[in-house]
Amino acid sequence: MQWNSVGEFFAMGGYGLYVWGSFGACAILMVAEPLLAKHRLNEIRESLARERLADELDHQAGTS
Repeated sequence: MQWNSVGEFFAMGGYGLYVWGSFGACAILMVAEPLLAKHRLNEIRESLARERLADELDHQAGTS
C-alpha cells in the first residue's frame, strides 16, 4: 500500500480503528501480563512462608 499522508497511514484505508485498536490491546496485554505474573508470584511466596511458619509452630507445639 502507498499512503500520501500521515493521516492516510493512520486511517489504514478505513480500517485504522481495527488495526490500531488491535495494536493497543496487544500492547496493554504485553504490559499487564508480566505485572500480573509478578503479583501472583509474590502471593505464592507469601503463602509458602505462612505455611512454613505454621508447620514450624505445629512441630514446636508437638515436641513440647
